[in-house]
This record gives sequence, structure tokens and C-alpha cells, in this order.
Amino acid sequence: MTAVTIISPTESDWERVRDLRLEMLRDTPIAFMETIEAAEANSEEVWRMRANRGTTAGSVQYVAVDASGRWVGTMSGFLDKLEVGGPLLVGAFVAPTARGRVAGVADALLDAVEEWARTQGDTLTLHVHEDNDRAIAFYRRRGYDLTGRTIPYNLDPSRNELEMHRTIV
Repeated sequence: MTAVTIISPTESDWERVRDLRLEMLRDTPIAFMETIEAAEANSEEVWRMRANRGTTAGSVQYVAVDASGRWVGTMSGFLDKLEVGGPLLVGAFVAPTARGRVAGVADALLDAVEEWARTQGDTLTLHVHEDNDRAIAFYRRRGYDLTGRTIPYNLDPSRNELEMHRTIV
């Protein structure tokens, strides 16, 4: 297992949040609801707000930091009372050098989000692009099931996001 520390970023981490987000979008552009061009155009104020997201009520943001201090992954969650009626996992990413079951980074991040989600409801829901086979396999391994609900992918409405969820009580 890769030794990582799970932290919650704050506003002062805005540059590292920005850099990780840009890495995410370059690596797996179909996995996120934003283009690299849109993200690169964000102001410092927007990045500071994004870095501070996990400190607001009903939300959480985690980052995995390796032994060298490099940010190698992230996952966030928020309480989505309107669409899913409970906690929703968003923004999941693990850098290519830290991927895989042996590394354990994705598992450590998901464990942290699930722990938070248990304080918000009895299920954790997520949306994953239908072509993101690696992510779907990971979530299935962790006990998440497809709900049958699909959502048109905002950057290409001819493709879908698949809804998955898991009971977490």
C-alpha cells in the first residue's frame, strides 16, 4: 500500500487544488463536468472558493498526500437533498502513479468519504461516465450497484452518467 495521508484542503491550498484539478481534467476528461479550458480560465477567487468547499456545512473534500508531499488523489461529497436525497460523491480522482488496489489510495479516499456520508444519510450515491470502465469496476468492487438511472453528460448529451449507490449504515 502506498503511504498516504488524507487531509481536508482549505482556502490557503487553492494553488494545489487548482493544480490537481487541472491534472484530473487532462488525465480523464470524461470523468468531470468541466473542460480543461473552462478550468484554466477560473480566477484565483474561484480556486480559493473551490479549495474551501469541504469546510462548509453538508460537504467534505479530501486529498491524498504521498510521503513526498505530492497530492495524488481527491474525492469530495456533498449533501444533495434535491436530486439524490442524501450524500453524493463527486470529484473522484487518483493520479496514474498512485492507482490500483495495491496502492490503496482510492480505497483510503472512499473510506473517508463514506465515513462522512454515514453522518449524513444511509446511502452514498455517485454518478460515473458510462465509458469510465476503470471507475465503474472500482465502485462495483466497493459494493456500489447501478440504480438504473442515467443522466445526460453535460459536455456531450449523447453520452450518459450512470448512477450508482451503496447502503453505508
